[in-house]
Amino acid sequence: MERTIAYLFLVPYAVVFVLFVAYPIWWGILLGSSPEAYRQLFTDGIYWRSLQNTVVFLIFGANVKMLIALCLSAFFAMSGRLVRILTVLFLLPWAMPYVPALLSLKWMLNSDWGWLNILLEQLFHIEGPKWLTRTDTAFLAIVGAHIWKNLPFWTIVLVAGRLAISRDLYEAAAIDGTTRWQAFRYVTFPQIRPLFITSTLLTTIWSLGDFNSAYLLTGGGPFDRTNLLATLGIKYAFETGDLSLGVATVATALPLLLPIVVLLIIRMNKGGIP
Repeated sequence: MERTIAYLFLVPYAVVFVLFVAYPIWWGILLGSSPEAYRQLFTDGIYWRSLQNTVVFLIFGANVKMLIALCLSAFFAMSGRLVRILTVLFLLPWAMPYVPALLSLKWMLNSDWGWLNILLEQLFHIEGPKWLTRTDTAFLAIVGAHIWKNLPFWTIVLVAGRLAISRDLYEAAAIDGTTRWQAFRYVTFPQIRPLFITSTLLTTIWSLGDFNSAYLLTGGGPFDRTNLLATLGIKYAFETGDLSLGVATVATALPLLLPIVVLLIIRMNKGGIP
């Protein structure tokens, strides 16, 4: 009787798993198994440009973000009321929903009435660039928006790692006469290196699926030159109505994703030890 009741409690979980996990995965594999879709995709210049954009986006969006977070975590790990107030303000971009946060950036970067170009004109008497209508500045804006939106979260993660380091290590280093750089090199970074590497792997995985940054800022424009694989897949699936091509576009990200996932699992199995 008790076993029967236990099984009954498992039924809702099984139903949710089948409907919202197993079935979408099966349907996605079915849609993305068309050889014609891949032939069409690999002869598409927009796809190759989007793949290149995605690789560059991952390299800079993940690594630059984590390096900045590592630097900023030294400041936010300090004590003091001012630091706590600045921490709250620093967390606001991450706490805000994606849509209003990125739309505010889009309005700011508007080349006609955005306040950034107005400031450039008023303070320096120069005409600001057309941020979102030029390929180079538009893609730079996408990477910058991604970093700005997600930087606070990873900074706080590294702050937590710094605060977990025993103060005795710093006191011993101070007795030895180490400089701040030496204390970071020989005490701080060796202690938080497993956390830093694991966080970098995680944010790289999450960045691969970042649809909002590109779509809300540029929509993949101008002329489809700032698309990522995530935005291009959605465009093919829903704007052009070709679900197979859209799924195939996203599926080609697996060679980028799987090695990172495998490396992350290996690190987790080893307890995060390099």
